[in-house]
Amino acid sequence: MAKASRYPPGVPCWLGLSSPDVEASKAFYGGLFGWDSYILADDKLGDYVVWTLGGPQGPGVCGLLALADDTERSSWTCQFSVTDMGAAIARVQAAGGLALTDGVDVGHLGNWGLVADPEGASFALWQPYASPGAGVVGEPATMCWVELACRDIDQARRFYGQVFGWTFAGWSCHGTAYTDGKVADRPVAGLVVMDERWPPHYPPHWMPYFAVTDCDASTARAAELGARIRVPPTGAPPGRFALMTDPAGARLAIITPAR
Repeated sequence: MAKASRYPPGVPCWLGLSSPDVEASKAFYGGLFGWDSYILADDKLGDYVVWTLGGPQGPGVCGLLALADDTERSSWTCQFSVTDMGAAIARVQAAGGLALTDGVDVGHLGNWGLVADPEGASFALWQPYASPGAGVVGEPATMCWVELACRDIDQARRFYGQVFGWTFAGWSCHGTAYTDGKVADRPVAGLVVMDERWPPHYPPHWMPYFAVTDCDASTARAAELGARIRVPPTGAPPGRFALMTDPAGARLAIITPAR
């Protein structure tokens, strides 16, 4: 198992799910990915479920928190590493985004802040203290990619370039233009345009990809557990992928990476 010990600034480092039903979400993702969990109690955030790989004592791979308001949409929040929370929030605001929270210390683990880009897609910032983020990435049942669906790709490139210093490279997949955001010439995130195939009311958003060993089998298992399959298993240069919403409506993707 390849463990992650640090994340350069601008690299996705953690995923957090906000759910209206914590126990139902634990059952779905435990059944899909085999995750175990433990509870991290925090005075500011309340009880936070840390999902683990390889048993309750295994490395943390992502988190789960109950929605504070049942009118909110269930969703995954993609979190990016920063070295200075105050400076990162200032860059977000200078680039036209919003600071939805101030930086909040999460015990001795790190400082967390929630922000949004100019189109309203929210994401989180993480300034690590004791915890750099997920203990494992890129392995089966862990985060391997994050993707922004937006309507103004040029604006998104300007914004994330200013905030994280990303450079960009474009390519095409099945006739759809795709953009990679890079840190030090390493692709770390994708950007895709929400075209006429998307419902006009659907908001721009970040979505995680999880690696699996068999995309078709995992898609079938997700459907059995109550997921709604939005895009069935499909081949692409990066691998075979599928898009879905979990039983509470949070969007996610799975992919069997190409060798």
